[in-house]
Amino acid sequence: MPPAGEIGEAPAAPCCSERADERKDVEEKSDINITALVGNEQVNEDADNGDLPSYVSAFIEKEVGNDLKSLKKLDTLIEQMTENKMQLEEQVLTISSEIPKRIQSALKNAEESKQFLNQFMEQETHLFSSINSHLLTAQPWMEDLGAMINQIEEIERHLAYLKWISQIEELSDNIQQYLMTNNVPEAASTLVYMAELDIKLQESSCTHLLAFMRATVKFWHKILKDKLTSDFEEILAQLHWPFITPPQSQTVGLSRPATAPEIYTNLETLFCQLLKLQTSDELLTEPKQLPEKYCLPASPSVILPLQIMLTPLQKRFRYHFRGNRQTNVISKPEWYLAQVLMWIGNHTQFLDEKIQPILDKVGTSVNARLEFSRGLMMLVLEKLAADIPCLLYDDNLFCHLVDEVLLFERELHSVYGYPGTFANCMHILSEETCFQRWLTVERKFALQKMDSMLSSEAAWISQYKDITDVDEMKVPDCAETFMTLLLVITDRYKNLPTASRKLQFLELQKDLVDDFRIRLTQVMKEETRASLGFRYCAILNAVNYISTVLADWADNVFFLQLQQAALEVFAENNTLSKLQLGQLASMESSVFDDMINLLERLKHDMLTRQVDHVFREVKEAAKLYKKERWLSLPSQAEQAVMSLSSSACPLLLTLRDRSLQLEQQLCFSLFKIFWQMLVEKLDVYIYQEIILANHFNEGGAAQLQFDMTRNLFPLFSHYCKRPENYFKHVKEACIVLNLNVGSALLLKDVLQSASGKPATEALNEVGIYKLAQQDVEILLNLRTNWPNTGK
Repeated sequence: MPPAGEIGEAPAAPCCSERADERKDVEEKSDINITALVGNEQVNEDADNGDLPSYVSAFIEKEVGNDLKSLKKLDTLIEQMTENKMQLEEQVLTISSEIPKRIQSALKNAEESKQFLNQFMEQETHLFSSINSHLLTAQPWMEDLGAMINQIEEIERHLAYLKWISQIEELSDNIQQYLMTNNVPEAASTLVYMAELDIKLQESSCTHLLAFMRATVKFWHKILKDKLTSDFEEILAQLHWPFITPPQSQTVGLSRPATAPEIYTNLETLFCQLLKLQTSDELLTEPKQLPEKYCLPASPSVILPLQIMLTPLQKRFRYHFRGNRQTNVISKPEWYLAQVLMWIGNHTQFLDEKIQPILDKVGTSVNARLEFSRGLMMLVLEKLAADIPCLLYDDNLFCHLVDEVLLFERELHSVYGYPGTFANCMHILSEETCFQRWLTVERKFALQKMDSMLSSEAAWISQYKDITDVDEMKVPDCAETFMTLLLVITDRYKNLPTASRKLQFLELQKDLVDDFRIRLTQVMKEETRASLGFRYCAILNAVNYISTVLADWADNVFFLQLQQAALEVFAENNTLSKLQLGQLASMESSVFDDMINLLERLKHDMLTRQVDHVFREVKEAAKLYKKERWLSLPSQAEQAVMSLSSSACPLLLTLRDRSLQLEQQLCFSLFKIFWQMLVEKLDVYIYQEIILANHFNEGGAAQLQFDMTRNLFPLFSHYCKRPENYFKHVKEACIVLNLNVGSALLLKDVLQSASGKPATEALNEVGIYKLAQQDVEILLNLRTNWPNTGK
């Protein structure tokens, strides 16, 4: 008998399905059957819970209860219970008969698997012993075969070695045969092939074979190069190469023009043959390199034909500018720099017209003129590298050398199109010791220049003071000279090869700007007592000009590139916060922002001091106007013509005179800031100190409005179209004080009874936008012209 748990979990068998159909029929016959079936399920659950007696009692109580008539149902219940019992017994019997069969089948399968596994183990043991026996038998054969394979491989290596030697000797014999028959082009082509084989053999460990190959290439290369060089130099001599005179006076040296085509044909033939030797020449010749400290860009050697064409010029250069020659003067770098530029200019036409077509025909991308210039540039670099250590600590000589080198570089790039990616003089000047000395000298001479420009008698006078169109900024001479100095420094370092060097120069420029700002501040402090004086205004114009120019430079492509380079450096060194890095990356800030902020602060302080000075004078002039008897002035109807209050004249004269004075001395943008700052303070002053401090009858309010709208506001109409918009407090106060009595009473009632949006709308209707509701109520209370019934 299987456990109860297994009976409860067993899936329904086919007989159970049939019983289920029968049970369905019974359910359809009677609701009692449904109750019985539900009861059976509950019996199972309660039986599992160990509470069968209590369930039976509950079941009898439910089905029979206290009603004796319900006993008639007992027969039906007994039949139903009997039927359910038979179904359960049938299920148990079915499951009990199936489980032993399954167990027996599983045991049989396991036994068969065990037998198969034993058979495989026996086969494996037999096979293992057979393999070991075979390996023992074959071991001597394998040893003999391995020895034979090693011998074969060694013989094959020897054979390959002999084939290489044979191939080298065959190529060597071919070159010899071609030379004996004067077939130089084929000899050169064969040498090219031999040089390519030499390159392929570089990974081999056969040192003797490599040495033999290299010696053979070197032998024939020398013979062919010497022969072709000799013939090529003869052709060049017939063309009077090199050209020492300018192109206009050059004579090609051909006594008979008819021979010119033949000479140029030979020139082309020899040039092409020499070009074939380029591979072997690069293989055998170590290019002359300057020390690594100069960080020259990697570049191939000059092509062989042009090397030969450069040889006589190199000899001349070394003869004149090395040793004890009178032309080799360390204080005259312009001599050899000008000589090189002249040579490039003299030969440009010939190279473009005669040599470049040959290179184009061969299919190479080499530019003859640039290649020629590159060869001459190496002479200049060698000369600079030798001379700079000798004059490094003589400021005047070093500065002169740098100036001449920069002029040479500018002409070389602009006139002859020499690329900035090629090795040039800026690489020599970028060497650490030389570069630091350059920075030091640049700073020294810049500071000296700043001293001289600030001590000049014309330091604070504009060069263009008599030319109105040019003198909009009213820039003093010292500020313009200083910015020109910064611009010159930018031109001097902008062609440096690395961004790090440019950034060091940028820091120098920022230091100079800061130094100049400090000097301006010192001079300004000396002029503080005369803040409206000419020199004080000139200093303010200078500060504004420098700030404006730096802001313009911040959008220049060159400085934007430096900003990107600075961003990368700061990111690597973690010298800035993430916010600052983000501002730099998004172009929200610039490399000059720190300097511009300091200059703007100084400008604002100086303007504030001027505004305060004028405002003090205005307040002094307004004392009589403050004491005006606004309460007892005659009404407008009582006067024939309205006229300006006599007490307002000093106030208006002071404003007019100071405005005209500063308009002439300050540039337009500064004066605009000045008068707007002044007007802002004046508006509040008149409103608080004059209007709110007095009471006004009808005549007083009208007089105030006349003084303001017809006299004060028009003083500033030259500077803007609607000056009253800058006097919002005064303008709106005049509106309130001059409202007719009916409108004033109505407005007063609205303000007293309402607030918020209704009050705001009422104020807007009469033209009040700036003043608050409480301010308007105060102003209404300052009126004395209310009716006698008056509220």
